[in-house]
Amino acid sequence: MSQARTATFDGIRTPHLSLRELMPHDTTALHRVLGDEVAMAAYEHGFSPAETADWIEGQVRRYRDRGFGLWALTDAETGEVIGDCGLTIQRVGAAEVVEVGYHLLRERWGHGYATEAASACVDWGFAHLDAPAIYAIVRDTNLASMNVAIRLGMTVRERFIKRYRDIDMPHLAFAITREGWRSRHPSP
Repeated sequence: MSQARTATFDGIRTPHLSLRELMPHDTTALHRVLGDEVAMAAYEHGFSPAETADWIEGQVRRYRDRGFGLWALTDAETGEVIGDCGLTIQRVGAAEVVEVGYHLLRERWGHGYATEAASACVDWGFAHLDAPAIYAIVRDTNLASMNVAIRLGMTVRERFIKRYRDIDMPHLAFAITREGWRSRHPSP
């Protein structure tokens, strides 16, 4: 499967949110999310400030190497960084897949922002990448993210174990195919 870049990312705007590339000066703002142990429960720890800086550096490499990654998720009205959301290449079993992922400030939970941002990223992915499906890889204890995947029209394709920091973590691989996405977004 090819995930070669076919377009340059120039940002996404939704009714409530904007997405743009992360930059090193976003470290402090993004650390409010990535450093929060509750928001990062699926990782079993909040990140240190250095880990947050490394996270942003990793996204910048992804932009350069693939043309996409996790982007800064900002409040469209204020410009405040409230998390990240975007697309990355992840492994599910033996396959490399395009995955939509996000992290959001806890005080912004429950307002539909994760679904709004993830939906816009899935739309961007199908419009700009040669991917037959887009996945959401969700820890099996993360009911809120499972519900986001379901709202995106995704269904469970596989259950697998991810090992992170010497912890075996059961995950579910949700996905929507390009055809399934088209059926939810008919052409005018």
